[in-house]
Amino acid sequence: MNAENTVFDAKRLIGRRFSEADVQDDMKHFPFTVVGVDDKPMIEVVTRANQTFTPEEISSMILLKMKQTANDFLGKEVQDAVITVPAYFTDAQRKATQNAAQICGLNCLRIINEPTAACI
Repeated sequence: MNAENTVFDAKRLIGRRFSEADVQDDMKHFPFTVVGVDDKPMIEVVTRANQTFTPEEISSMILLKMKQTANDFLGKEVQDAVITVPAYFTDAQRKATQNAAQICGLNCLRIINEPTAACI
């Protein structure tokens, strides 16, 4: 396993500023590199052509895989989604999550809190 290229917990960075204390604290626990570009966290992935991704792009990759799985299971194209986020997410984090859905071609009908989704 290549820990330096294993990206996880992108939701801890999504919709946040690189300079935020929580982001700086979280970075101490990541095996991958996070850099700040215009005060936005960017995740570095080491490949032949070193790449950087926004947390929104990482989240959109996960949503795209989920969309493809749903397409295969249902036998038709999924276009709309209701996405859950942690209850503590700020408006900026919710908007960034909607942007991630848009990047992968999903129409985000609604963002709901994870505890609310569990009750439904």
